[in-house]
Amino acid sequence: MTPADTAAELDPITTEVIGSALFAITEEMSSALMRTAYSPNIRERGDCSTGLFDAQGHVLAQSQRLPLHMGSLLGSVRSVHERYPVETLRFGDMFVANDPYHGGGSHLPDVNVVAPIFLHDRLIGYAASTAHHSDVGGMVAGSESADCREVFQEGLRLPPVKLVGSGRVQEDVIAIVALNSRVPVDRGGDLHAQIAANRIGQQRLAALAERYGTDRLQDYVDDLLRATERRIRARYAEIEPGAYEHDEYLDPLADGTPLRIHVRLQVRDGRLVFDFTGSSPQLPYARNIPSYALAATAFCVVKTLLDPAIATNDGFYRSIEIIAPEGTIVNPVEPAPVGARALSCGVLADAIAGALSLAAPDRMVAGSGPHQLVVFAGLDERTDDYFVNYETIAGALGATATHDGLDAVRIYASGAANLPVEALEHAFPLRVERYELRDGSGGGGAHRGGRGIRRDYRLLAETARLSLTGERHIEPARGTRGGADGAPGHFVLNPDRVQEAELPRIARDIVLHAGDVLRVETPGGAGHGEAGR
Repeated sequence: MTPADTAAELDPITTEVIGSALFAITEEMSSALMRTAYSPNIRERGDCSTGLFDAQGHVLAQSQRLPLHMGSLLGSVRSVHERYPVETLRFGDMFVANDPYHGGGSHLPDVNVVAPIFLHDRLIGYAASTAHHSDVGGMVAGSESADCREVFQEGLRLPPVKLVGSGRVQEDVIAIVALNSRVPVDRGGDLHAQIAANRIGQQRLAALAERYGTDRLQDYVDDLLRATERRIRARYAEIEPGAYEHDEYLDPLADGTPLRIHVRLQVRDGRLVFDFTGSSPQLPYARNIPSYALAATAFCVVKTLLDPAIATNDGFYRSIEIIAPEGTIVNPVEPAPVGARALSCGVLADAIAGALSLAAPDRMVAGSGPHQLVVFAGLDERTDDYFVNYETIAGALGATATHDGLDAVRIYASGAANLPVEALEHAFPLRVERYELRDGSGGGGAHRGGRGIRRDYRLLAETARLSLTGERHIEPARGTRGGADGAPGHFVLNPDRVQEAELPRIARDIVLHAGDVLRVETPGGAGHGEAGR
């Protein structure tokens, strides 16, 4: 029987029911992960994602958390699938990986746990979870600083290694991860939370296969992917075929060297082809974007602009082709550092959105302000324990052709929440003294850009070290069709005091003392159209 014959006899309602069931499983997995995680970054901010894959490693569904994590989920499953032949896998196995060059990861703090799923000794798929661990070692607390010069400085690197064998947790592997972290208890707790989430995925997908039959379920899954692909290709058919080019720039190097992200979008034959040839060479700093993060960002921007409700599965992803020369910002080669890739992905998203805006002017969107990263670390005298507060603070979206930009939100592929003040002050020796929108930070125009955030932290410990990574402090979000640019971001130490000082946008191990205040001002989104029109 041909695929066409099989598709003809399938019930479309059942296809939709199964698609919804797969998505519901990933949501249940994410809920379990967040409820059982130890660290506030996962438990409170939701800096995690879960997904389901079929036995060939095709994406079936992803939870609605962080689109950027699709790169890590997809890459880690492919790495396990390639490294461990099916005949070597056993019921109850799980694998852990984080390395961007040998484990399918996109930066080291995003630790991936992959679980093969069996029914009656037959591999039917994979469950996977990605969680951002607040510290996995390296030269900087938080394991993420744009100041790192090579991936070896960024923390513990893991290719796919067995974390659970036939249902038994390999505690020695967890001990290795924990020993390399400044907050070891959190690492063990968070890994066990990922294991628990994956077990739910194993149980639920096996039950679904038991209900419909393994072969019949795969037929419906294939039909779901085909339906998704047909839907997105219908959206592409609404765009005028052709080639569309756009440039965006990261903040320049200290010597003024511009950092270009160039994209050429081709719309042809029901496909989108994004070609990044012409982008700047890879950097000796951790602002590079590994290939899986590049892919995840492209998927997210296309979904956001063309069909926000489309399912996140392989049927959608295979309609997009990406060309990225090795050795560039958007496809670095080992040992290039990649820790701060998420901020660079904010600018990358503007480049992709800019090209799509030319192809589909009714979906045009101005430049956006990416989140900013702060890491406080030191001794918490309340507990005599070392603490690491890894935190990213939302920026703002640019205006569209029809609406003002959204205030105080993650842009495109970034999706974790701001850490709630109550949770932050309970967990760390910090007090938030100001938390508000930055009036005037959104660029003006017929439609105003979104406003960024102003957030002030006071240190309550005797001393701590601070690391910072910012983007769009020099190159602001650019307006479209006469709209004004968004306001740049700022880090300010001890604002409104005699000793007030503007801090660099990239810095590590700044020594703070009790009573010092850090002000974070995230960049605003740009405006669209001339004001008054």
